[in-house]
Amino acid sequence: MSEYPFLKGHGTENDFVLLPDHDGTVHGDLDPARVARLCDRRAGIGGDGVLRVVRTEAYAAAREHADPREAEWFMDYRNSDGSLSEMCGNGVRVFARHLLEEGLVEPGRPIPVGTRAGVKVIEVDGDRITVDMGRPRLLGDTEVAVGPARWAATHVDMGNPHAVAFLGDGESLAADGPVGALAEEPAYDRAVYPHGVNVEFVQRRGAGHVAMRVHERGSGETRSCGTGACAVAVATALADGRRPDASDTGEAGDATYRIDLPGGTLEISWTADDRVLMTGPAVVVARGTTAL
Repeated sequence: MSEYPFLKGHGTENDFVLLPDHDGTVHGDLDPARVARLCDRRAGIGGDGVLRVVRTEAYAAAREHADPREAEWFMDYRNSDGSLSEMCGNGVRVFARHLLEEGLVEPGRPIPVGTRAGVKVIEVDGDRITVDMGRPRLLGDTEVAVGPARWAATHVDMGNPHAVAFLGDGESLAADGPVGALAEEPAYDRAVYPHGVNVEFVQRRGAGHVAMRVHERGSGETRSCGTGACAVAVATALADGRRPDASDTGEAGDATYRIDLPGGTLEISWTADDRVLMTGPAVVVARGTTAL
């Protein structure tokens, strides 16, 4: 294949290869093997996934999920193993940063971006990028395990599936703790998650403040996961009796959490109108051409 352009960016160190393909003619239906080569950290560019930047109107698969009149741009997201994913919270912030820096959207206005989880609306204020991630779906209790250690987990869907497990007293997120190095995929109920799941392990730090690690389906452990942080905030609010519709406490109001991840910090608010807002940074750090 001839050379084509790429960019590299990250959101709280969850890093991506971006492929500008505005009219949908460069890459067709992305070959999973090429995605895996691009994301290879030794033989490729390196990343947790690939974001193809394509106009919604130009990509038939995009039009199944987004109306071109509502969202001009579509984030065609692939995990580092080449598999499709519905949504990536850190990735969509990087995507919006790229659109702004390239003059593809108007500064100071909300940026609608189509994804396989629907249209996400993004607002940029300097280094702070806020994404309306939509309404969470609460799908009950489940269980996850790493080796012999097992935890109850909360099933939260943020456009993609998450199993959120809280560590017990005395348990640590450190690599020498019960979660370990997360080199292998945690065990989970395949009947509940037939297409795989993102698994988050959570440790409380204080009021409105937690830390987490995550194993993402199709990518392994990553330095950060935006949708995972959203799922963690929702599960923590439920555990704290802070469901913002006041059905639990009688006190309506947003539930806002600081989420510490290995790659940085995100602020997540579950609002009184049942929306999840994610705020964090995103940067584009490099560009070039490749023939991978």
